[in-house]
Amino acid sequence: MSISIIKPHSVILFQGDSITDVGRSRRAVGPNHPDGMGYGYPRLITDRLLEKFPDQFLQFYNRGVSGDRIRDLAYRWPNDSLRLLPDVLSLLIGVNDTWNYLYMGMGSDPKDYQKIYRKILQDTRQHLPDIQFILCEPFVLITGEVSEEWLSDINERQEIVRGFSREFDGVFVPFQSALTKAAESTPPGKLLDDGVHPSDLGHRVLADCWMKSVLG
Repeated sequence: MSISIIKPHSVILFQGDSITDVGRSRRAVGPNHPDGMGYGYPRLITDRLLEKFPDQFLQFYNRGVSGDRIRDLAYRWPNDSLRLLPDVLSLLIGVNDTWNYLYMGMGSDPKDYQKIYRKILQDTRQHLPDIQFILCEPFVLITGEVSEEWLSDINERQEIVRGFSREFDGVFVPFQSALTKAAESTPPGKLLDDGVHPSDLGHRVLADCWMKSVLG
């Protein structure tokens, strides 16, 4: 995939949970505000693209919300996504559904996750026919809170997201593959503090993977 999906004056929206939120300020609501982009992979990507394409007048927003499951995301979608009229949507959601489903019975099972995720994409395409989807693979590493029993569930959700990237002609960003490869030379806990939330190094791995997947 080439930079052609990000055209001059594009509005690029990052959506998801705490992995996308990363301490963003709720008061900094305008585009490209450093505090509004948080301190993780969305800010790293924003900084890199604004530096790489300074004359394209790109507008970046981060509307990730810590703790979100797919149902929470769907509830706030009209106000936090559609209202911004994005040209490009980068979406990462799923690990809280796995976490809550396995341990508290409060997340979605994979079937419900797929149903709600598809409706989000369908509604978005209906309202914004020309939108470009960048669908990011949910991920874990076995360290901290994460054990082997997570893998079957998260793997199923990863395949769902991969399938949607084909169904909706989007870009698939293989975050799990990038982190698994990085973990061959770096202890998993140095990449994902608790097996879920990235460290600074982990966010750099995500940003590198996103840039490679989107820019080609």
